[in-house]
Amino acid sequence: MPASRSPSPENDVFAIDATLVPERDNKKPSTTTITFDNLLPTDKALLLHEDLQEGCGGQLWPAGMVLAKYMLTYHSSRSLRGKSLVEIGAGGGLVGLAIALGCELDDVQKIYITDQIPMLALMKKNITLNKLEYRVAAEVYDWGTTPPPSILPSGSRHPDLVLAADCVYFEPAFPLLLQTLRDLIGPSTTCYFCFKKRRKADMRFIRDMMKTFNVDYVDYDGKEGDRRQGIFLYSVRRKT
Repeated sequence: MPASRSPSPENDVFAIDATLVPERDNKKPSTTTITFDNLLPTDKALLLHEDLQEGCGGQLWPAGMVLAKYMLTYHSSRSLRGKSLVEIGAGGGLVGLAIALGCELDDVQKIYITDQIPMLALMKKNITLNKLEYRVAAEVYDWGTTPPPSILPSGSRHPDLVLAADCVYFEPAFPLLLQTLRDLIGPSTTCYFCFKKRRKADMRFIRDMMKTFNVDYVDYDGKEGDRRQGIFLYSVRRKT
């Protein structure tokens, strides 16, 4: 999910962004039950509250669904065991919460879902709705600033996994997003980066990311269909 797309005292580069990304007309706050095409059993379905009052990040976005389905399909509890996870631009926290519901208890370290201040209450609400307070935490993280120490593993400067869905949406924020990836992606970090191309400028960020990191297309069932819809999923790693 994208970041809040709302102004904040710390970083007002996002202030006009809501005018550039169309919202769903007259969408009222609501809670949706999501099983990700039955990847989650009914008794563990995700409850996602959507609310646009604080910005467009408060709704479900397509790249978030693609990334969540990929993680649930190809990353089992065993492969995530002991890993530290940070989701950036989380909005309501779709991806991080889906992973938490799909893993067995204690298989992963605490999952951190992060966004700007306007999204904090919504992230916390969705954590509570899904009774995941014990394994998911919401934190404020403005792109381009120093990562909050709370989201980093003890004794490490970098998480094991970084998750980013629909974070490419506002060109003036591209340098901040790239700096955030530089700050979080360490020698052993993998970032799964999923976005929906909406304008030509979006590819400029991808080209800059490819200059900075090792970036590879992720192969998964349904990839070609998603690409026809303009949705792309990459793995991003630090260059050696």
